[in-house]
This record gives sequence, C-alpha cells and structure tokens, in this order.
Amino acid sequence: MQLLDANKLGALGAMIRDRTEASLRELSPSAAAVLSMLHFKPGLTTTELAEVVGVSQPTAVRLIDGLERQALIERGKPEGRVTPLALTESGHGQVKEMQALRLAVLDGLLSALRPNERRRFVSMLDKILAGATTSRAFARTTCRLCEHDLCGAEVCPIGCRAAEIEKQESER
Repeated sequence: MQLLDANKLGALGAMIRDRTEASLRELSPSAAAVLSMLHFKPGLTTTELAEVVGVSQPTAVRLIDGLERQALIERGKPEGRVTPLALTESGHGQVKEMQALRLAVLDGLLSALRPNERRRFVSMLDKILAGATTSRAFARTTCRLCEHDLCGAEVCPIGCRAAEIEKQESER
C-alpha cells in the first residue's frame, strides 16, 4: 500500500472515530457499548460484557455500577454466581438516541458519494470487513456498537464470516 493511501485511510478512521464518539454524548465508548449490547442482547452478565467490550472484570463492574446509578441498567435476580443485566426504559431510550445520532453522522460522511458510488463503497467495505474477521469473539467485539436490528446475521459481513469460520472449525 502506498503511504498516501495509508494516510487517507488513517484520516478516514480518525474522522469516523471522532464523529461516532461525539454521538455518544456523555458516555464513554465502553459504557455506550455496554448499553448497546444489553439493548440487543438482554440478560448478558458482567463477565460476558467485559469480554465483548474489551475491558477487565473490575472495569466492567465499575461501568455497570455507574450505569446503574444513572438508572440506565438494572441487575436481575442472581442465578448462582452470575447476575443477568438489563436496560431500564431510560437505558433503551438512550441507546435508540445514540444509534440514531451515530447513523446520522456516518450517513453524513457518505453523503459525499453519489448513489452508485455509495453502493460500490459499501460492497468493498463488506469485503474488507469479512476479510478482517478472525473469530466469533472478534465479531462480537467489533460489532459492539452496531444496530443489530439493521444488520442481522444473514447480511452482516462480519457475522457471516464468523459463522463460516465456526463451520470450518467444526468440520475439522
């Protein structure tokens, strides 16, 4: 890859990161990921969220405690040594607002492209995302802020590739 191309990709990455982080408002990226994951997968535990968000167990506990104090999540009835977590109504509202803002800023970035260019870009992006996917764990971590209602398992290039990898591993 030419250095100029790498610089352009770096600039695009910084632009995407800056704009999406601004859409999180007062939430840290990790807190936003916890809320997003619980919105689409209620009942996850602190340990499961720590793995997906990519933080340590103690950090996940602090995140969850803070989100609980803000009345965005609630702890369920303990099941043995684990406690399922769920969003409150306010938490669901926060995720919906965050997702709408995030999608709007990303759509704004793509507005520079004509419709046919946008379709080609998305097609190439699908190829890049699938090619970078290495496992189901990678998929969960990468898609931690995705709106899972929009990008289901049958259309998500990352999820589809993770399923292919799992199938190949099970056939060995």
